[in-house]
This record gives sequence, structure tokens and C-alpha cells, in this order.
Amino acid sequence: MACARVPLDEQQVTELGPLGKERTLPALHPDRKEERCFVPYKPPPEDGSPAKVEEFLEHARFIAEDLEWLLALPHDKFWCQVVFDESLLQCLDSYLELAPRGLDLCTLPLSPAVADVQRTVHKAVFLTFLRMATHKESKEHFITPAVFGEIIYNNFVFDIPKILDLCVLFGKGNSQLLHKMIENIFTQQPAYYSDLEETVPTVLQVFDTILEKCGLQCEGATAMEPMKLNAQKHPTAMSMNLEELVDIVLYLCDSTTTIHTFLDIFPSACSSFHSHGFLSRLPPFYEATFPDLEKAIRKRNFDDKSLQEDLWKRMSHSRRKMVETTHLLLHHTCLQPILEGRENMQTFAEELLQYFTSFLPEKRFLVDFDEQFPISDDISLLQQALPVIDETRTSYLLQGVESAWDATGRRRSQTEGASSSSADQGAAAAACSDGFGSPEVKESRGERLVGAEAKMAAPQKGDNGAVCPVSGPELESLLSCIRDLLPDLGEGFLLACLQEYGYNSELVINNILEDRLAPSLDKLDRTMPRPVKEDLPDVLNNRSNVFDDDEFDVFRRDQVDMSRVWKGRRKGESAREMLNDKQHIAEQRARYQTYETVVDEVAVEPGASGGAGADTYDLDDYDDEYDDTYDMNQIGANDLDGDSLLSRRPFTVPQVLRKGTKAEEEEQEDDEDKDASQNPVNRDQFVQDPALLRERAEAKRAAMQQRKGFRPERPSNVVGRPKGQGQTTETFLDRRKKEANKSRVSNHNRRSMADRKRNKGMIPS
Repeated sequence: MACARVPLDEQQVTELGPLGKERTLPALHPDRKEERCFVPYKPPPEDGSPAKVEEFLEHARFIAEDLEWLLALPHDKFWCQVVFDESLLQCLDSYLELAPRGLDLCTLPLSPAVADVQRTVHKAVFLTFLRMATHKESKEHFITPAVFGEIIYNNFVFDIPKILDLCVLFGKGNSQLLHKMIENIFTQQPAYYSDLEETVPTVLQVFDTILEKCGLQCEGATAMEPMKLNAQKHPTAMSMNLEELVDIVLYLCDSTTTIHTFLDIFPSACSSFHSHGFLSRLPPFYEATFPDLEKAIRKRNFDDKSLQEDLWKRMSHSRRKMVETTHLLLHHTCLQPILEGRENMQTFAEELLQYFTSFLPEKRFLVDFDEQFPISDDISLLQQALPVIDETRTSYLLQGVESAWDATGRRRSQTEGASSSSADQGAAAAACSDGFGSPEVKESRGERLVGAEAKMAAPQKGDNGAVCPVSGPELESLLSCIRDLLPDLGEGFLLACLQEYGYNSELVINNILEDRLAPSLDKLDRTMPRPVKEDLPDVLNNRSNVFDDDEFDVFRRDQVDMSRVWKGRRKGESAREMLNDKQHIAEQRARYQTYETVVDEVAVEPGASGGAGADTYDLDDYDDEYDDTYDMNQIGANDLDGDSLLSRRPFTVPQVLRKGTKAEEEEQEDDEDKDASQNPVNRDQFVQDPALLRERAEAKRAAMQQRKGFRPERPSNVVGRPKGQGQTTETFLDRRKKEANKSRVSNHNRRSMADRKRNKGMIPS
């Protein structure tokens, strides 16, 4: 081997050739590759038959042993195998393509042996890719960064689709390692950025393909291509084959999960997606696609209910990932630059507000986005960072969000304090079409409710005979939503389920499909009809009272909170204790202490502050021309009348508004008296001469500056003495200052521009 501290691409090795003679070869040479065949990967069997399971175990053990052998090779041998062994790259590519994703593992019947072998292969593949993305393993074993970038790019060791699959397969639990790995790849080979720019339109084409397969069309400026007039119409989600519907749902789930995971691990790619208008395409696609697909999943007949449940979970997962992708793009391209205080913050804020405004027509998307990431929080951050934001515009956005909640018929949970973090909100994986990530779903999974989710909305009165958070029409809508998906269940049983789970339809559907109902509900007949509501007597029907249907109306309500009803004095209370309770006096004492007697005059030393703590004012720096003007011009202030306080006490300027010592004040009063005697002012004169007022203000300002030691700027003198008599230092400084600052006025730079024209030959010299 060559000496240490030499990159692998420059090393030379001496080995025995085929004829037994020594020869010198580069460290990276095809002849140094070991002859070993890496078998492609095959996924675990879905049916779980013993023969296929045994075949998978044997196949997976071969892959695990080969990859462990590869990882144990030295640095130069490892890279020879990576660069020149095509079977290795085919094996790794097959795993990235066929390995089950996170949602797929939930549906596979994995035995302990299959799961253990799959875990071993998964780890070996990740470590192999991690080593292939490292150009420097130690001080002795490394590759020149530029050469490393060419090796991985020209040999297709990594490409954008592989990086996307790596994020999906290994992102959970390895996000930091994957971030460093992808960042190193893009840093050492910038050509991947251009590949990413070319990949984003392909990702956008995925959305158009899904819309086309579902018989939909994304209209407006967000459409990629205009629709042909003679184009063949595709079947809708309700009329297409079941296999096509399953393929579309799986395709959508895989695409949205891949995009979100990649952007979450490598945020630097957000700029590429943002530059291609990705944020403008997501809301219309969301609004057009998900209602049709969810309606098809609910209303189509499925022979296998587990398939229907799996498709429903994947649709809910896709919705969540698409909303989170939108928030990621907004955060890294608009909000993050504002929070970091970059230049052109106003431009980023305007762009963010424009995106929020474009979300307003997409009611369903806007409500789901606001449920996970409240728009009011982002606007609050924006207002704190940029107080100049137009308040009318932000109010319009918030009102648009509220109207979207009303238009969709959804109810926002009443919360206290700040909303929970996005990590807590993203914990729930299953949800229904009317919303996802509700606190009830989290509670059913045994998760702790934190933050705003800990307190639910207060119950409201309804016409169903008990205290419930929904009204009559809303209850009918919930029943219709559940019966569309589960038509075999009776309304009486569904009412009991809704009452048990807080009238949350998605939680009821989820628990019924997963057979996780409460024991009290399992004992009920699932075909139980809805109880017939007894008619009220004629007297009660004809009466009209303000107390009808309140919380104590026993004629229309079966349940009454008896803890709020008592006869006579409540237990534990006595009249003496109630009268001796002076707590309200102590509560009001602090308020009335602020109205204590105010002294007429406060002696303040020169230069002393006017207060302590946060309300400290420097009286020497106080200078308000408005107050000074009206202190001198006390118009009608000394006009005495019968009941005026001035008849007993003359008007005086408050001491805190006076300036200087008493001696100076007396001198100023004497001067004012002299001026008044010399220039008597007519009391009937409403407005004095403005020139006289300006002269007095100027004299007062000059006196104040003299007291503070303020020296006016020395007048400039660039003329100086006559030639031959020498110049003073001040003249030289003034001339230098004029020469340096003359470019700020008109006709500047005449000499330099003339020299420039002369040098270019425009003016004959």
C-alpha cells in the first residue's frame, strides 16, 4: 500500500498479476474487485405460507452475509467493490424498490423469524449506504472531495430517486444521520441540485396523473397542461375498478409520504420545490382529490373490510402528510427568513400573506391546515417580527379561516393557552374525513393529552334529551356519516356509541372497525333501532317559556345535573361566615390605593429622575415645545370667576415640568416680567405674533444648550488667508472635508468623469 495521508484516488498498489509477476495498479482498479455475486432482494411473502417464508429467510440471509462481508472490507477494497461490482448496486436498488414501508409492515403477517431477518437486512443496507456517502473515514482513509463527487455521480451510486427512498425507509429514528449523509452528497457534488430541479416537475406530474385517473381536472393557473377537447374521459373513483382504486390510494400515500419525509430531513430542498410553484399546486389538488376518494372508500362495497380500513388509514395519512408538507415549505421559505432577521423581511412577509390568502377558497384544506398548524399563531409571530404588517389584512385572513370552519360544518375545540406543538399533533395516524388528529383519537391510543388538547369544549344543549355537545341537525349529520360507512348498524347502537365517545364520529368509526369498543357497548345489540321520542303533553307543546330546553327542563331532558340543585341553604354554609368574609374588601384595597392624596408640589433636585423602576424619566432631557408654548400662553387661565379655585390659589406650572434651579427660574421670571413690561401683550389678543414666539423659543433653546454645555458646529472656512500668507490647520481640515463630501451635492464627480472620458479618447487631450 502507498504511504498514509494520500487520497485513495491517487494511491498506487503493487500486486501479483495473473502470471505471478508483480505489477503496479491504481488503488481503484477493476482487477482489484472481488468476485462475489450479490443476489437481489425479495419482499416478505404476503400469504405467509411455510415454503415461501423459508425461501425468503434463506434469500435474506444471503444478502445480510454479503453486506456484512462488504462492510468489513478495507477502505480501498470497499470502494473497488462499490464502483466496479454491478451486482452490488442492483442488490441495493432492489431493496430500495421492494422493501416494505412503514404502513406496509402493519399489514404483513411477519413471524418473529421473518421480522428478525428483515431487521438485519434493513440495518446492513443502511450502513452500506452510509459508508458509500462518506468520503473521509479517517485521516489515512479518504477520497478527494471532487473525485468523490464524480465517482458517486458518474457511477449512479446515488441519484434523486434513491435519496427519496432512503428518506422513506430509514428516516424514522435516523433523521440526523440521513441529514448529514444527504448534505455531504449535495455538497461534494452540486450537480445533484440541478437533478433535483429537474425532478420537481416530475413530482408535480404525479398529482396530474392522479387527477386524470380519477376523472378530475385541476383548473386555473395551477394546471400543468390544458385539457384536450377530444381527450378520453376516465372513470371516476366510484366507477373505476377496485384494483385501480387501491393502486391510486397506495400511489398517493407513497408519494405524499416520500415528499414530506425528504423535505423534513433535507430542508435545503424546500427552495427547489418552492421555485416550481409547489405551494400553489397542493391546496387545489387536495380540495379536488380527497373528497372523491374518501367518498368512494366509504360508499363502495368491500368484500374484505380490512382492505377498506387499510385504504381509509392511508387516505388519512396522505392528508396529514400533505398538510405537513405545506407547513414545511411555508416555514423554511417564508417564516424562517423572517425569524432569522434576513434582508428583505417585508418581501417574505408579503409572500406568506399571499399564500394564506390563496388558501381561503380551498375551505377543506384550510380547515385541516388550521387544525394542525393554527394560522393565528403564524400571524402572531409575523406581527411580532414586523409590527408594520397591515392589521386589516391579517383580520381579513383570520375571518376567512373562521368562515371556512363554518362552511365545512366542523367545530373547533375550545382551548386554553397556546396550542400544542406540531410533534404532539402529528402523533395520531388515523382520522376520518371530517378531521384528523383529534384528542379523542390520541386518548384511545393511550397517549397523554397535553397543552390545549387537555380541555374540551363545554357541553351545549340539544334536542336529544341529554346534555350533548351537538345540536339536532349536527347529530343527524354524524349518524348519516357513520351509516354511509357502516350501513348494517342500527341508529340506537350508533347513538349509544356517540354518547360514549363524546359525539366524535371518527373515533366511533375507528373503534368499531378495529373492534375496540367499550365493554358496555359490546353488550348492546348492534341492530338496535333508535328509541322513539315520546310526544309531550298538549299543555307543554302549547306553552312558550324562556326556560324551555334549558339545563333544568325536566320535561324535555332526561339527565339533569343534580349537583347544581339544592333546597334552602347549601350544605357547609352559614350566614355568619358569609357576612364575616371580607375577601372582597382586600381585593378592592389595591385598586383604591392608587387614588391616594396627591401632593401639590414635589421638590426635585436638578438632574434627578422622576420615578423609579420602569417609569423613570430624566427631567433634564424633557423638552416638549407644545407644553412650553402653552405654559407661556396661559389663555384665559387667570380669568377669575366666582367659584373658581383660582380665586383661592393662583395658577402655577407643576414643579415636575419646570427646568433648572430656583435661581435660574427666578432670573427667567424676572426676564419675562421685564419683557412683559417692555412689550405688553393685549389680553384680548388671541394669537401672538409667530415671529416673536419663534424668537423667544430660539432664545430659550440657546440658553438650554448653553446650560448643557452644547457647542454649536464651527462654521466652515475654505477660503482662508490670501495666497502666500500660509493657511491655518482649520482651513486645511475644512478644505479636506469639502473635497471628501462634495459628491453629495449636484454636479459632483465632474473631474473624475472628465478624466474618464479623456482616457477613453472621447475628449482630445
